[in-house]
Amino acid sequence: MNIEISKHLRFNFIVNILDGGFFGMALGLASFVTVLPLFVSSMTDSAILIGLIPAIHTMGWQLPQMLTANRVAHLNRFKPMVILMTIQERLPFLGLAVVAWFLPSLKQPLGLWLTFALLVWQGLGGGFTATAWQSMIGKIIPAQRRGVFFGMQASAANLLSSGAAVLAGIILDKANSPRGFALCFLLAGVVMVISWVFLALTREPASPSPGQHERQPTFWSGVKHILMRDADFRLFLLGRTLFPLGTLAFAFYTVYAVRQYNASASAIGLITAVYMVAQVIANPLLGWLGDHWNHGAILEIGALAGVASALLAALAQSVHWFYLVFILAGIAGVAFWTISLAMTLEFGTLAQRPTYISLSNTLVAPSTFLAPVLGGWLADSMGYKTAFLASAVLGLAPALIFHLMRRSPRNSAGSATTQDVNLCSEGK
Repeated sequence: MNIEISKHLRFNFIVNILDGGFFGMALGLASFVTVLPLFVSSMTDSAILIGLIPAIHTMGWQLPQMLTANRVAHLNRFKPMVILMTIQERLPFLGLAVVAWFLPSLKQPLGLWLTFALLVWQGLGGGFTATAWQSMIGKIIPAQRRGVFFGMQASAANLLSSGAAVLAGIILDKANSPRGFALCFLLAGVVMVISWVFLALTREPASPSPGQHERQPTFWSGVKHILMRDADFRLFLLGRTLFPLGTLAFAFYTVYAVRQYNASASAIGLITAVYMVAQVIANPLLGWLGDHWNHGAILEIGALAGVASALLAALAQSVHWFYLVFILAGIAGVAFWTISLAMTLEFGTLAQRPTYISLSNTLVAPSTFLAPVLGGWLADSMGYKTAFLASAVLGLAPALIFHLMRRSPRNSAGSATTQDVNLCSEGK
């Protein structure tokens, strides 16, 4: 099996980067940070509902993972589950295109209900895919290359997403609303199909279930054991749980720039492109630094970037400030997603990996959901600047926790990382 993994490493590296790249292109056309908030703001002025958009997307990805962990732990191939379940996170974009096309004839509450129903479907589709997908990547990509892999995949996603964001801005400027939104969502759905084709090309050799090699406790006993015995993982969970509180302002940057400084759709598209380009550069750079230094230190840097982003947004004097605001937000996003993905796969043994993956996401889901809701409440009741300042203050807590977590789990005795490096090296 390990010889097969080594033989197909370059191919799997390339096709999965292409999968991520086109997935990111689709998200640039239907951005959860810009396009979707603008679409929802055309139906409602509620900052809470607007704040729910990225929250639903993120929480939907995180919350269901514990529900699939036990099943994933007993699979000898993860790809079939990934290919089937990921359809559920791609198909809803075509549904959004239909809603946007018929929006002029739909009553406002119905349009909102359908939009949020599709967003929930999309988020949960990602969540039911996530544990199997991360386990598959952990199997086919050696540990010493995961930071670079996740960084390059995210970089490809952001590169294509930045171009797609500019295209989305042009479409929204030229086409009458909501037909412009319908076209953006339709194109996103088509690009999602291309992404799925590359994902389906992944070559994953069959392997015995971890349960056949190790005598494993029951799932919930394993959860209890991990949470009680692994102090580094508890710190990691706490930092990840508090991280979203430091980014609660991010969902409102676009709406604030439009309402406060009359930013045009094309200007928002350009700002989004800058945001994506920042992530194109930061993803492989921070991934490489994490592989060669310490992923916990990179998470600390990301948390501090989020603090600086929110503080600058509160102090902004013109729309031009938001280029730097979004650059810093992009760095924070890279830390929360890319670096966290790589670091999660460093905890525990091979057999424990699905449990660690599910815990590191499911337990973080409530704060991911509540943070933008809190931000929306602050923006509605006290103003956007208050929400931005609160985000900056709350972001200091995860930075401190990641500062305390200086020992990398890859250096711990018996870590999955060391085992995986040795396994994947055998076939070379």
